[in-house]
Amino acid sequence: MGTRILVVEDEPGIAEPLVAHLLRDGFEATSVGTVGDARESVAQVLPDAIVLDVMLPDGDGRDLCRELRAASGVPILLLTARGADADRIAGLEIGADDYIVKPFSAGELVARIRAILRRTGRVSVRLDLDARTLTKCGTPVTLAAREFDLLALLMARAGTVVRREEIMDEVWDPHWFGSTKTLDVHIAWLRKKLGDDPADPRYITTIRGVGFRFTEPQPTG
Repeated sequence: MGTRILVVEDEPGIAEPLVAHLLRDGFEATSVGTVGDARESVAQVLPDAIVLDVMLPDGDGRDLCRELRAASGVPILLLTARGADADRIAGLEIGADDYIVKPFSAGELVARIRAILRRTGRVSVRLDLDARTLTKCGTPVTLAAREFDLLALLMARAGTVVRREEIMDEVWDPHWFGSTKTLDVHIAWLRKKLGDDPADPRYITTIRGVGFRFTEPQPTG
């Protein structure tokens, strides 16, 4: 699954092109048009970020923003037709992570969503095992076959240390007779593609002399 974005917008002329753009950019995007439908959708599956219109047919998006913020840390980007400084400040003070004024470009909104996800560390790395694809904050990341298998193993065991010997057996071959340094090389390639600093890792931690552990970054703040 990709990074889940819920668009809460009652104007089809805005919601439909925006969802289509998000899907093309690798996100898993859906839309609803009312406060009630948004509450129901969030209750079923908490998205990774919410794009929330202020003016909705059955209520004020700012009230929903307050409600969502009281219950979770899900990133929220408010949409509004009012661009006065007071409106922007009010939106941020009730818990929104960002604020964008209509009309806007889909490209700018997607860039803002990615910035919010990077800033908050929300569920940024996702593997689709069937399609064998990786996305980071909704952006596709190209992996070689062995890199994908290695990351899939580490993510399946997230939070626990996977020993070097077990990785070699499962990702390479139980009868592998080559150097195990190939594992270190593949870890280095993965870190580069994930933007992971080995000196201060956010995803893959080396447990010296034992193996590696994958840890999804936690929200900050």
